[in-house]
Amino acid sequence: MKIIILILFLFSLNHTYCQTTKITGTVTDELNNPIVGANILLKGKVTGTATDVKGKFEFNTTQTPPFTIIVSMVGFQKQELVIATVPVALSVTLVELNEVMDEVVVSASRVEENILQSPISIEKMDLRDIMQTPSISFYDALENLKGVEMVTSGLTFKQINTRGFNHTGNSRFLQLVDGADNQTPGLGFSVGNMFGSSDLDMESAELIPGAASALYGPIAFNGVLMMKTKDPFQYQGLSAQTKVGVNHINEDYADPHIINDYAIRYAKAFNNKFAFKLNASYFSGLDFYAVNYTDVDSSTPPEQRGDNNPARNALNIYGDDEARTIEGIGRVSRTGYEERHLTDYDVYSLKLNGALHYRISENMIMSYQYNFGQGTANYTGSNRFSINNFTLQQHKLELKGANYFVRAYSTAEDSHDSYNAKGLGQLINKTWVRDLNGNIVPENQADDMWFTRYEEAFLGNIAGINPGNHDAARTFADQGRFLPGSAEFIAQKERLVATQGLSGAGILSQSKLYHVEGQYDFSKKIKLLDLQVGGNFRRYDMFTNGTLFDDKNGSIVIDEGGAFVQLGKKLLNEKLKLGASLRYDKNQNFDGRFTPRASAVYTVSGNHHIRLSYQTGFRNPTPGDQYIKLNAGPITILGGVPDNSKGMTVYQNSFTSASLGPFFGAFQQAMQQGATPQDALMQAKDLLVKSNVDYIKPERIKAFEIGYKGLFNSNLLIDANYYFSSYTDFLLNQVVMEPQNPVLTPDGAVNAGAAMDLLNGDSHLYQLYTNAADQVTAQGATLGVTYALPKNFLLSANATLATFDIRDANPNNVPGFNTPKYKTALTFGNSKVTKTMGFNIAWRWQDAYDWYGTFNQMRPGRIEAFSIVDAQINYKLLPVKSMFKVGANNLFNKQVYQAYGSPSIGAIYYISLTFDQLLR
Repeated sequence: MKIIILILFLFSLNHTYCQTTKITGTVTDELNNPIVGANILLKGKVTGTATDVKGKFEFNTTQTPPFTIIVSMVGFQKQELVIATVPVALSVTLVELNEVMDEVVVSASRVEENILQSPISIEKMDLRDIMQTPSISFYDALENLKGVEMVTSGLTFKQINTRGFNHTGNSRFLQLVDGADNQTPGLGFSVGNMFGSSDLDMESAELIPGAASALYGPIAFNGVLMMKTKDPFQYQGLSAQTKVGVNHINEDYADPHIINDYAIRYAKAFNNKFAFKLNASYFSGLDFYAVNYTDVDSSTPPEQRGDNNPARNALNIYGDDEARTIEGIGRVSRTGYEERHLTDYDVYSLKLNGALHYRISENMIMSYQYNFGQGTANYTGSNRFSINNFTLQQHKLELKGANYFVRAYSTAEDSHDSYNAKGLGQLINKTWVRDLNGNIVPENQADDMWFTRYEEAFLGNIAGINPGNHDAARTFADQGRFLPGSAEFIAQKERLVATQGLSGAGILSQSKLYHVEGQYDFSKKIKLLDLQVGGNFRRYDMFTNGTLFDDKNGSIVIDEGGAFVQLGKKLLNEKLKLGASLRYDKNQNFDGRFTPRASAVYTVSGNHHIRLSYQTGFRNPTPGDQYIKLNAGPITILGGVPDNSKGMTVYQNSFTSASLGPFFGAFQQAMQQGATPQDALMQAKDLLVKSNVDYIKPERIKAFEIGYKGLFNSNLLIDANYYFSSYTDFLLNQVVMEPQNPVLTPDGAVNAGAAMDLLNGDSHLYQLYTNAADQVTAQGATLGVTYALPKNFLLSANATLATFDIRDANPNNVPGFNTPKYKTALTFGNSKVTKTMGFNIAWRWQDAYDWYGTFNQMRPGRIEAFSIVDAQINYKLLPVKSMFKVGANNLFNKQVYQAYGSPSIGAIYYISLTFDQLLR
């Protein structure tokens, strides 16, 4: 904040009050109808305005002729007008386009450029796309863009990704709203659009698939989504939207349920100097149910799994993963609780936003923005979590000119009533177990006693129960079980949700992040070449009160920062555009690193461009990867930075978990053959292997890309690309056992004392965060075709190929690729079938693949191929500037899974009514 105030002061010293000139005019279409909301901008400055309901505009400038103004509107050809004399009253006619084929984008190079000449692949949704989408929200509509993957954990929790290694909580993808990172500091990733912008305030969304760390830093490992909201100077008046839908049609576990989505926006500008906007939106509904009861018990042969398996471990039933092998009986699991009885499916998202903008001069705008979000969502990670009444607050201050910006923002989260739903089922199962006399036992004895009851009943030692009957034995072991919905069940659920830490299911995170960044474009000053420089500093301030981190006595602070320089030059009569950038980043816990990028764009002729790029990227471990210190009883989960294990010796003195089984097996075999314990120990100890686990470091990627983008006859756009990526240092976990004695003797042999520690229980298991040395590659291609047909019909189609080569890597050392090999999308629509009617249809298909995730202990779960159709038809009420829409997500109500362990996604049918920019 101090930096921004200082810069503001310095700029103000040079600000003089000159004679002003008023520019007025009218903007109309080819039929002489006024265009409302057209943008008028003084070229090279930030001064401008927007047309009113009569298409009129006026603004003042201190510029002396000649100067240029730019007149633009989504759906029309942009015009640049040279003002030679003043005063002047302009009459501007904009020519309508069937489709904007050559839009301007910012995110590809962090400066404005034509999308056709972008040095890398980039996708964009503009205001018309957002208004005409058949999806229930603009965020859902991102899935129609080529190369984009979306995973739905619930109504209010969706994740996007590009180019493989997808996850339900994607910390490899950067999501920005008006330049500010939209992630929650504790989770380490963005919760979809739960805390983002409402559709009503969205102006555009730009998406970069693939590595973008060279310009955006460590989080942009797999790509960037840059969302831009509406400027209150340009979009004024009152707008409102009401949307009502229904889901859970023809489902077994829920009746049809209403979805409500309301939004309101008001913006006002005064004398083209000061403007403000206010936004509020509220979404609520009954979440999709996770009811996949497939038996995934890994110790049961696949052909023996199912509902009749005594060791059944159903995917979305929790507590049944506690299983044991009982001598003479076999493997048995406890009776669990279905997720639908444990989690909160009544989800919502509340978003409040306010912004103040002040034009200090023609080339300087100061803005302050406050965002508040609160909501409930269900998320699939290593467990299923209920993110319940979670809040995220953000303050942002920005100083911006035509060729620079400085911004600072802070983000604070509070987990409130969030909890681990899977852990909740396991914990409730420990509260009601009775001994053989009918008395409830302590929670730490519950599992042992339940299996004792099962064994006694199965063996026929309980009167009235026939021996050898698994159903009868389970019924006896379950006596006293709290039934879902009962008063006892509800009381235990509320108690455990309110209890944070290992003794409860509650989650506590009151973490924050602070970020300041700036950028300056020297291109106009140097003229010989394009030059941009920028940098940022970020601080994570993590606090979980000892529930996840060792932070009982104070929060954990992590500092990181980076800076970049980017050069560009046009050669060969501006047919060849070369670009190069270099970024340096440093996190307090890791060595500094450079990430270069180089690119070339060659204009073959007119609007036909070939692009070539080389990019590098990296991803810092999340704060949790670095500092988690969770003593979970038999195992401690330990983050991988040296500070987190200060005073501990587990990294230097432990055995690999893979060597424990052979050691214990050989020891038992020697004992059975008559060896003394000491002799058996000496015979088996050399099977133990000292672990060699390194401290954690960032993941790395190198990527090559070649592409073509061409515009034919102003109505056919073709965009094709091929990429090849190489990955190293993937983050992973390794389990080790630490004895009390040194692992090795001075001569390098396994220490018998350490081996004895394992037999005596004088040892402890640790799950350590580290990196894999393995290298893997991925490659793929995309093809997109957009064709503007006569009479405003528009057809778009795209296809994506993504493949993964594990090479010689250990599969256990590589995260799940979790991406279909083939994916296609087709959209067809017309925003003006008549003057008042339009429609849009989107069809998507993807093939089957195996999903690997921690929820199923990295074992594969099949995601079957599916296709989905979204559709909408709309009617415009022109006199009141409104639009009525009827639409459907997943029109044919196909129940599909997008991640293994997450719910199946069915149809949402909706109607909406939008009033736009009234009371201007």
